[in-house]
Amino acid sequence: MDIAVIGFLVFGFAAILGAFILEGGKLLALVSLTGFMIVILGTVAATGISFPKSEIMRVPKLFKAIFTNKKIDLLALIDNIKSMSKMARQKGILSLEKEMNENTEIDTFTKKGLGFILDGLDPVKTRGALELDLEMMAHRHKSGAAIFEAAGGFSPTMGIIGTVMGLVKVLGELADPSKLGEAIAVAFIATLYGVGAANLLWLPMASNLKSKSKQEVVRNSMIIEGLMLLQEGANPNFIEDKLKGFLSMEQLSKKGGAKGEKAEAKPAKKGKKGLEAEAQKEA
Repeated sequence: MDIAVIGFLVFGFAAILGAFILEGGKLLALVSLTGFMIVILGTVAATGISFPKSEIMRVPKLFKAIFTNKKIDLLALIDNIKSMSKMARQKGILSLEKEMNENTEIDTFTKKGLGFILDGLDPVKTRGALELDLEMMAHRHKSGAAIFEAAGGFSPTMGIIGTVMGLVKVLGELADPSKLGEAIAVAFIATLYGVGAANLLWLPMASNLKSKSKQEVVRNSMIIEGLMLLQEGANPNFIEDKLKGFLSMEQLSKKGGAKGEKAEAKPAKKGKKGLEAEAQKEA
């Protein structure tokens, strides 16, 4: 469970409702069943019309992806590829078959690439197959995010439709001016629902899916590059250095990539004799 997503979602609604209460508003005044039906159900209907059934059926899985925190450890991935490279150089490439079957830390995408390599597939074809797999994965993720973006576009419009319908009812009851204020307020709740749902639910969820998709694309791109170098029989240290290019500065500092630079920048300590000798040279 992604606690951050749930926490910010609760924080967003709490901030808006809290501000409304501080201004003297009552929460019950924001409750409107008809507004909910027009905005939420109308948005669902419009979004369902916009996409084929096969895409709409993926929505429950998309919600699961949004509220699930899938940890991607690039540092562990580099170490894993490096260790497999060492094994391949020491015991031969076929020794990775046992590692592939027994190591539970190896993911499906890596196993697929290792399968191509163990089958003796040409490196160009191996890269092409893995990159096609990566491209199709990114396409599926993009289409999933597009569903929530479409809902974010329809939601405010549905809110306006609800408001117009409410105002039509208000204009039909002008004979009783004492009820106009309350009726107009209820009419505008639909707009509130539409804009609120778009900016607190649908559009942020689309951005969440896009962000997670980018992380997975980077991860799988690293796997492809590492496996290609492994197939070429490259030095494990070279593979590690090259894969570090996928890491951020923060991740590099954890990996120890910045230690060398810090060591060079740090001046060497000088003893008492060294300082005396330096003073004599200056004299």
